[in-house]
Amino acid sequence: MGGEKTGSGRLVDAVRAKDADAVRELLAAGPDTVGPDGLPVLCAAVTAYDAPVAEMLVEAGADPDRPLPDGTTPLERAVVGGSPAVFSAVLGAEPRLRLPEDARERLLALARRWYETGAAEELRRLTGARGPAETARVLDDDHDWVWEVTLGGRTVRAGHGSVLSTLEWAFRILPPVDELIARAVREQDDAHVDWWAVRSVLAQRRSFETYSAVVAHRRHPSPLNRRFVLDHLRDRSFFRYHTNSAAYYDKKEGTFLADWAMAETDGEMLARVLDAYTEYDHPDQRAIGLSHAGHPDPRVRREVPWCLIDEDVALTAEAREALRTLTLDPDAQVRLNACEACGYDEELSPDAVRALLLLVEEADPDVRRPAAAQLAGCRDRTPAVADALAALLDDGDREIRMEAAYGLAKRDDPRTAVALDRVGSLRDFSEHDHRADALWGWRWRQEHPADS
Repeated sequence: MGGEKTGSGRLVDAVRAKDADAVRELLAAGPDTVGPDGLPVLCAAVTAYDAPVAEMLVEAGADPDRPLPDGTTPLERAVVGGSPAVFSAVLGAEPRLRLPEDARERLLALARRWYETGAAEELRRLTGARGPAETARVLDDDHDWVWEVTLGGRTVRAGHGSVLSTLEWAFRILPPVDELIARAVREQDDAHVDWWAVRSVLAQRRSFETYSAVVAHRRHPSPLNRRFVLDHLRDRSFFRYHTNSAAYYDKKEGTFLADWAMAETDGEMLARVLDAYTEYDHPDQRAIGLSHAGHPDPRVRREVPWCLIDEDVALTAEAREALRTLTLDPDAQVRLNACEACGYDEELSPDAVRALLLLVEEADPDVRRPAAAQLAGCRDRTPAVADALAALLDDGDREIRMEAAYGLAKRDDPRTAVALDRVGSLRDFSEHDHRADALWGWRWRQEHPADS
């Protein structure tokens, strides 16, 4: 007998279709709704690797620890599934207090086995399949990737290192720092989910012992380990204001990076060191920047401008001359960064504008775009700048046309009317976009001259 589906039936369909909006509307049917397979819909979200829906279900009351017919739980299935994003969504609140010791041990052992044995080998054991597994690199969230492994008709994601690291921290288990860093660098990619999980965990382990063990990897033979040190220091810089010992660690970490910047000989690593160093307020920063202003590696020179500027202290004549020279650098990104840094010093404004007028004519849109943004926002109101912005209205890149239109509107240039046509509908841009706001304002003033 047919008929309209019940609310629970529609919820099952919405979860299977990965329709988060429909799931939100139908949650009144019960977050623990059971589908035709006899499993709660949370399991369908786990199987589909749909972290937003899984999170929505758990927040609405779906039980991640609910016993299933095969003796597992949705949370255990999320561990096996190997997606850190889905696992984090299903983990739920206060797992250390919520779960009994035997359940915690079972989850840890499960994650550790899948990590140490490997996803492909575990799938062979479970399915009896032979031959190579199919692997595909997929994004697990907005920015980190993981291998998706298929064998014997089953698919998992090989993010079990990340899952294990997150579980250990959730249960306040503190593995040795060296073990965690080895886990982070195993895939040799700082965009892998395991790297991010270890980075997150160690950022929350704020002890001096953890700090000392991480920075000891500065002299590790692998550049990946040294790169991890820099990521960790950058994280500490971000979180330092949330600790009572911020000032102490600021000075200590800044000095550590200053020493490293003076000793590092590899160009790529030195650039990364300087990038992290400029997150700190250290007295030697300007001197260190000046010492590298003529470095042969452009990646290093790109970081130098940020070493030279200080909002609270005027530029020295030497720093001003170094920035002026960098606006003429052969490398376009060096010139862009130097121009932006010149914005902190009125005397350097003409040098920056001259460089930007050339940069907006570069063939690479990734150069023209930030150059157009800087030129549009600069204080220069000469015809040369306005004409350069007007010339960009024919650019094939809409973002560049938008920057040009914004710059013309700021200057109340009559060509702004043409610019608006070239940009198209302003409703395509965020309501918080300062450029769109300026253009709306310009249009309103033209239409209501008596009120402006």
